[in-house]
Amino acid sequence: MQSGDKYGGGGSLWPRLEPLLPQVQKPARYIGCEDGMQVPEHGPAIVSWLLTYPDTYEIGLPNQGLQILYEILNERSDAAAERSYAPWTDLEALMRRDRLPLFSVDTHRAAGEFDILAFNLSAELTYTNLVNCIDLAGVPIHSASRCDADPLVGVGGHCTYNPEPIADFVDFVVLGDGEEVVGEITDVVREWKRAGKNSGTREGLLRELSKVPGVYVPSMYEVDYDGPALAEVRPRYADVPAQVEKRTVADLAEWPYPKRQLVPLTEVVHDRLAVEVFRGCTRGCRFCQAGMITRPVRERPAEQVSSMIQQGLRRTGYDEVSLTSLSTADFSGIEQVISDTVSDTGVGQVSVALPSLRVDAFTVGIAAQVQRARRTGLTFAPEAGTWRMRQVINKLISDDDLFGAVDSAYSQGWRRMKLYFLTGLPTETDEDTLGIAELGRRCVEIGREYHRSPAVTVSVGGFVPKPFTPFQWFGQNTEPELRRKIELLKNDLRGTKGVQLKWHDSRASLAEGITSRGDRRLGAVIEYVWRHGGTFQEWSEHFSVDLWLEAMAANGLEVEWYVYRHRTQDEVLPWDHLSAGLHKDFLWQDWRDALEELGLEDCRWTPCYDCGACTGYGIEHVVASATPPAGGSQGTGKSASLTGSVPVLLQPRQSVEVGQP
Repeated sequence: MQSGDKYGGGGSLWPRLEPLLPQVQKPARYIGCEDGMQVPEHGPAIVSWLLTYPDTYEIGLPNQGLQILYEILNERSDAAAERSYAPWTDLEALMRRDRLPLFSVDTHRAAGEFDILAFNLSAELTYTNLVNCIDLAGVPIHSASRCDADPLVGVGGHCTYNPEPIADFVDFVVLGDGEEVVGEITDVVREWKRAGKNSGTREGLLRELSKVPGVYVPSMYEVDYDGPALAEVRPRYADVPAQVEKRTVADLAEWPYPKRQLVPLTEVVHDRLAVEVFRGCTRGCRFCQAGMITRPVRERPAEQVSSMIQQGLRRTGYDEVSLTSLSTADFSGIEQVISDTVSDTGVGQVSVALPSLRVDAFTVGIAAQVQRARRTGLTFAPEAGTWRMRQVINKLISDDDLFGAVDSAYSQGWRRMKLYFLTGLPTETDEDTLGIAELGRRCVEIGREYHRSPAVTVSVGGFVPKPFTPFQWFGQNTEPELRRKIELLKNDLRGTKGVQLKWHDSRASLAEGITSRGDRRLGAVIEYVWRHGGTFQEWSEHFSVDLWLEAMAANGLEVEWYVYRHRTQDEVLPWDHLSAGLHKDFLWQDWRDALEELGLEDCRWTPCYDCGACTGYGIEHVVASATPPAGGSQGTGKSASLTGSVPVLLQPRQSVEVGQP
């Protein structure tokens, strides 16, 4: 299909799709019919959204951000929202053969019939799927080539904090929380439709969208370069903001979504009830983009959490609930919520998963509460193998913290656990790398005090620096260096009983590094990879690092410049015209502190570090108690008001097991 080639006609595409389904793997991906699915009403006065996850159905269906916006938009009388997911390669081939466009799974309406195609971008390697889905929709892949009749293409999620590599493909970008801003976007598009959608005013519509707080419209900005360096990104018009600020919803308890979580008919990842307990994190881990960009902390009332769990379990029939956040044990009501959940006889035996549980916050009390339910594996994330390295990255977990958490788990009956680490971190030495193996061995030794055959999985990923973190200036380790460090661990752990080593492909880390801190020139690279068959690059069977290297060379761009070099303090970064609420000088000082191996304690329990995240919202960190967690330092107490939280626009919620970042 050529870009801009429109097809599909009107009405439901189901009569054309159904005959294709017996020819593909997992046809249930495409039929919809989930418990909780909605069939919204469309019409000339209604703004229609196609909320799209650019990966397979089983990956995208559990995404809380997409489900929340789906409900919020369909509650409006002037909006309709449906869902779509990237078709797997077998169905895509048939769709292109039969000229069948991308469709919604709710009513099988053609994507080109919607006003807005809105994508959740959770990882940089989905960028080629984004382009592929736009093309499958029959929409020109370049925003500059679209006419008034074409849908708007919008994106949100963590990857949009540096949207410059995909600036050529999207019409607008949302930064931050999406539950309010989607309504404001709907208002602008509704008025545009009312005035006459085909009146040659698409440029005017985009200009109006650029005035909505939290909405970035790339076409409203000009970009200048000075050789390989970025010189300036500036607005084209006086009424377009020079810097776009992220959206932050202060009172998150007002948004208790999803109220009707979708229950799929087929197997999906994280197939369980998910309830977010709070948003944001102030631990200050310097590698963690999510912890930086989602500040300040806002808790959901414990009573609301318990109610959402009870209602959700009864409605869905799930017997497992995941309490999601960036650091679940920091939730002030965590033990009570777990107790309420596992003791609720009305929902039967329930398993509780605690994603992103900090090692230094995992207690015997929590372990005892969780073990009352069906026991699953536990995961902790020490991130680095030595205390020195953890001071550099500000993950202030001592070896004793880790061993205490592991002992608590083993003492309550767990026999297996996972430990997550990063390699390739700033200042890392071979001693630090080998410390990862040593921690794995020590944890197995602790387990043998309670069980005959304890098992520890050590999972290692290559570090990729991200925007709006103190490490955004760091030169990523080369791909051969990452491979060498993995070999160190493999050799050191060879023959160690009870420890299994798993690692992330270092070549994928290189491809991720190319796009994570790139500028608009990377758009041509993404297009090259896509045009040469490079979709589903997050899937090992389809990933090709050679395609990325070919694309860089074909466009005269150097991997060294974009990935491996250190940035300087005065360098213009591709995302400097956007704001995650953090002062750039705060991030730079934190980078210098990292090189000095200086850690900063959690600012919920210490005087403010003036990072900038709380400025302008009339709040500090909204927590349910001014008492720090076990092991924390008191400092100055923060606000004790209660609120709740929901995901940002189209932002994924990876419902992983305990401790994964």
